Amino acid sequence: MSEENNHIAPTKRDAERISMDKERLDNLIKRAQEVIDSDKIEVPPFWVNKYKKEAAKNWDLFYKRNTTKFFKDRHWTDREFEELATNSSDKQKFLLEIGCGVGNFVFPALAENPSLFIFACDFSKRAVEMVQSNEQYDESRCKAFVCDLTNDLLTDNITPNSLDLISALFVFSAIPPEKMEFALKNIYSVLKPGGRVLFRDYGIYDEAQIKFSKASDKRLDDNFYVRQDGTMSYFFSTEDLKSRFEAVGFSTIECQYVYRETTNRQKELRIDRIFAQAKFEKL
Repeated sequence: MSEENNHIAPTKRDAERISMDKERLDNLIKRAQEVIDSDKIEVPPFWVNKYKKEAAKNWDLFYKRNTTKFFKDRHWTDREFEELATNSSDKQKFLLEIGCGVGNFVFPALAENPSLFIFACDFSKRAVEMVQSNEQYDESRCKAFVCDLTNDLLTDNITPNSLDLISALFVFSAIPPEKMEFALKNIYSVLKPGGRVLFRDYGIYDEAQIKFSKASDKRLDDNFYVRQDGTMSYFFSTEDLKSRFEAVGFSTIECQYVYRETTNRQKELRIDRIFAQAKFEKL
């Protein structure tokens, strides 16, 4: 199925989503493809390897510069993923958030779901320290630890086959494509049979990818780019996403594109965003 036809219209459950009519979507994708196809300049191999090798260092510097002020708290997750919902009388659910950053998902999720326990990990030591120093951090409901998903075993901190849920929100895009298989097997090892991964990340043809391609010196590989600060970003098609998860044993529950519209008021520009959103289950 082509990318144009594989984009799935959003449901009414999420007020932040927009409907994308066929003409608007076709125009968006045509424009994106033209820009991306014209981007022929790849970053030299020395720098590609350097960015990959120094990924944790670059994210650590990112959090040093921005502390807790860059990302907004994620209050939309309960609206999108009903699996998170608990009340005080429910049996406790155990969730791992990978790439937890400074806790923009952790603390809203704990506040809204009283029977949820969250393990939270990130490969930035500085980010994890910010989570642990947050006044809302409560070790009876949360455990944060440093972990490089592409190298460190999650089973060193979490019992194998024990988790109900794993949240993967804008984290796999920061992982080099060739390292994703290890990371996926890593999260598979701690999820219980029937447990689910809740996923959202950058979708192919998103405005951010167009911006990278226009710069003409940010491309590391197909759909994979580097930012000015050395952090990296990958853009997923739904076919690519399903293929990667199913290859390590997950079953796809749903996998679709989510559309949002943001406005740059200063430049009076409307910006279309495309995210890939999915749920995967461990068999």
